[in-house]
Amino acid sequence: IQWKENFDSNFTEISEIGAVKCVSKKLLKKEQVAHEADLLRRVQNHQVVALLDAYESPASLMLILELEDGRLLDYLVSHDELMEEKVAFFIRETLEALQYLHTCRVAHLDLKPENIMVDLHGPSPSIKLIDLGDAVHLSAHRRYIHLLLGNPEFAAPELIQGSPVSLATDMWSVAVLAYVMLSGVSPFLDESPEETCINICRLDFCFPDEYFSGVSQAARDFVSSGLQQDPRKRLSAATCLQHPWVGRGGAQGGQYSKTPLDTSRLATFIDRRRQLHDVRPVTNIKGLVSSRVGGTL
Repeated sequence: IQWKENFDSNFTEISEIGAVKCVSKKLLKKEQVAHEADLLRRVQNHQVVALLDAYESPASLMLILELEDGRLLDYLVSHDELMEEKVAFFIRETLEALQYLHTCRVAHLDLKPENIMVDLHGPSPSIKLIDLGDAVHLSAHRRYIHLLLGNPEFAAPELIQGSPVSLATDMWSVAVLAYVMLSGVSPFLDESPEETCINICRLDFCFPDEYFSGVSQAARDFVSSGLQQDPRKRLSAATCLQHPWVGRGGAQGGQYSKTPLDTSRLATFIDRRRQLHDVRPVTNIKGLVSSRVGGTL
């Protein structure tokens, strides 16, 4: 990738056409930022944020990205009423974006609400995935283990356990995302990141009536299909797109619930997530989970 050096003199023009992702050289090596830039250039697609340019200063690296209209969850709670059918629509959009990445053998590995934006410029709303900083091009000849940083709410068990990741790692995160959008609560969240990790590795979740009484069985089935301990048992993005709840024709036989979803809980979830700034590794989580869950990971 070619890095330009005259960022300050071009700032006014840049700010009119794109968003700036500024990374301190003290936090990330140039090769790491270049890796994200190269992936963005390689996977150009209308459902993935576009890289417009790249700049370098003595202290920082700047990626110039296309402007988006805001985060998906903020868009959902801004409406007076949120129906299950709309959640299914945006999950389908997310699956289509992942299907494209996965066709390119690219795993996102950091799929969470903050990295799903909404694009309102087309005839209907659509999503764009952002932040490919953790993404990796997977090779059939090399096992890849990814370091989990910060909050583990949307992380698959293999990320926590230090096992090799795969395209299926993203599918777990989609299922957690659907659970959150439908209920406004997080399926595995506990009082500490370590306890949350243990819940994930134990597959300790359910569908409490308090949060899911108005949610269809088809939606619950979709979530359960992604929250599988064994990555090989999770449906691929392409197969998920055939699921009755998200399939192109919509749920058959009126399988979408007609009960409006509770957006006040979702708004509380968003506010809590805004307070998260922790990017530390969860300490010795593999040993902790082994001792609490039992068995060898």
